[in-house]
Amino acid sequence: MKKLLSGNEAIGYGAYLAGCGYGVGYPGTPSTEILQSYSTYPGVHAEWATNEKVALDVATGISYAGERVFCTMKHVGLNVAADSLFSIVFTGPRGGLVVAVADDPGMHSSQNEQDTRQYGRFAKLPVVEPGDSAEGAEFMRAAFELSEQFKTPVIMRSVTRLSHSRTPLEVMDELVPLHAAHETVKYDRAPSQQIPLPMNARRMHREVEQKMLDISAWAEDCELNRIEPGGSRLGIVASGIAYQYAREVFPDATFLKLGLAYPLPNDLFHTLAGMVDQVVVVEELDPIYEHNIRLLGIPARGKDIFPLCGEFSTELVREHALAAGLIEARVPVSTSGAPIVINGLPEDAAAAVSGGAGDAGDTAGDGNGNGGGDLALLDPATLPGRPPMLCPGCAHRPIFYVLQRLRAMVFGDIGCYTLGAAPPLNATHTCGAMGAGIGVVHGTDLVGVKDRTVAVIGDSTFFHGGLPPLVNIAYNKGVSTVIVLDNRITAMTGHQANPGTGHTMMGEESPTVSIEAVARAFGFSKVDTLDPYDLDEVRRVLKDHLDSTEPSVVVARYNCVLQTKERNAAPHVDLELCNNCGTCLNIGCAPIINRGDHVEIDDILCNGCDYCVTVCPRDAIVSNRTDGGEE
Repeated sequence: MKKLLSGNEAIGYGAYLAGCGYGVGYPGTPSTEILQSYSTYPGVHAEWATNEKVALDVATGISYAGERVFCTMKHVGLNVAADSLFSIVFTGPRGGLVVAVADDPGMHSSQNEQDTRQYGRFAKLPVVEPGDSAEGAEFMRAAFELSEQFKTPVIMRSVTRLSHSRTPLEVMDELVPLHAAHETVKYDRAPSQQIPLPMNARRMHREVEQKMLDISAWAEDCELNRIEPGGSRLGIVASGIAYQYAREVFPDATFLKLGLAYPLPNDLFHTLAGMVDQVVVVEELDPIYEHNIRLLGIPARGKDIFPLCGEFSTELVREHALAAGLIEARVPVSTSGAPIVINGLPEDAAAAVSGGAGDAGDTAGDGNGNGGGDLALLDPATLPGRPPMLCPGCAHRPIFYVLQRLRAMVFGDIGCYTLGAAPPLNATHTCGAMGAGIGVVHGTDLVGVKDRTVAVIGDSTFFHGGLPPLVNIAYNKGVSTVIVLDNRITAMTGHQANPGTGHTMMGEESPTVSIEAVARAFGFSKVDTLDPYDLDEVRRVLKDHLDSTEPSVVVARYNCVLQTKERNAAPHVDLELCNNCGTCLNIGCAPIINRGDHVEIDDILCNGCDYCVTVCPRDAIVSNRTDGGEE
């Protein structure tokens, strides 16, 4: 049967038709009804997140677990989510991941009018743009397929007029639940693809660039783009709702209708140019298509005719096309057959004179190259490799060592603790933007993976980006565990103060924000604090939390050793007891050196934390501390 659906309703329906079982978003006009309508379909799970970045992080976790998922937001919300968006572009999704973004030309309910198509070029991912409700539903299916074919997130761009206008489309007579009840799924761990440390991210960047080339080639004959033959005088390039306006104003023109707004089909532009005398671009907001066509050496008009700012309409496009001489004035007649005249001019001509030609928008950008210096004294190829690792005495190490032993699936983000992913700890399995791990673990737990799952986050990052996703777990009745690695300072960037340090940048005393109190205030009743160097306590507490079915927070608190500059006597190795079993080597501490038949501890590098003393199963590493090991 046919039904009138708004663009937002159709996009939600399209996600359901595409077999997408999960939707996450943050409400914002004109996008809100996408997720609201989707939530009404049988067998789906939908959530409002605490902000757009959290929504994308949750969606990333669901995608990493292999399920199709989409998240929704308005254009300014994508700015909030951008940090995570750029990361998932590099790591790539598993299940199809679509980000439905609604722009607001004309600023009906927004503080600016930005063009989300620009994020395609900036973040290096495809952008699709439907022109009506029917395409909204159909393009969602295509977007999921595109995402999974090329292992990339895809932006679905809408605008206010499309979001809230209604057009008919064929819908199912009877809705069926998307998913039957299923067992928990096994998470396929792939740290080298999901942790964009420099060693991995450099490869990922090359892969992303190749994906864009591959998608550009695919765009030339994909179902989303098409040439609609017409007259040879004008060739019109348009997409989305602007295509609908242009189609009415230029009924006899040849059209290149773009459904894939980025990357662009350069060969199709040349094909169009060869069919017509003049190429004209009709696009709301930024002159993205126009600039691309000109860079191909094809003369094209666009923003010298149509406005750079504001929302388009059929009347506006007709008015400016008339003023530019692209169409002839239609002289309306009265019922008596006489022309209708306004101030001595025919009605359409009078409107054109009063409207003006709008603003021209044409910008150019300069490329920046990397200059090479002449001061290099050493050939890097002659230097031994030094893999990054946690500092000697870092209290993050015991947490990752135990998590590795518990075979936990660990979701992280940016900070010193990202190095928990490095060998031999190999204890972190994903990394995204600041605060992302908490959102990602919640998304993964929604799917129901079999693994023990946990998010790790530093104290400074907790205040930066961890509060919204932590609230999100409580609000959406999640079951995730979050470990806050509290080293009492913003360590990775050089030991700056944060709200948990008790002093400001100017050195003034300030209230110390309690992470435990914040977690309890958010609704977490299971909150524990531990000393990372108490190995038995760490094992007990982490196992208890990871095996729990309620949401929980663990605060692992110990001052950063580089901040305190605390040093103790290094332990020594009893060579009669050491059989080089390798247990101490597995904690990944630089002062411990493998000598073949035994290990040795470099007392220059060692700061005397004695963690290796704790883990040695043969008591072959002996403490030399005189304080009894008490901090």
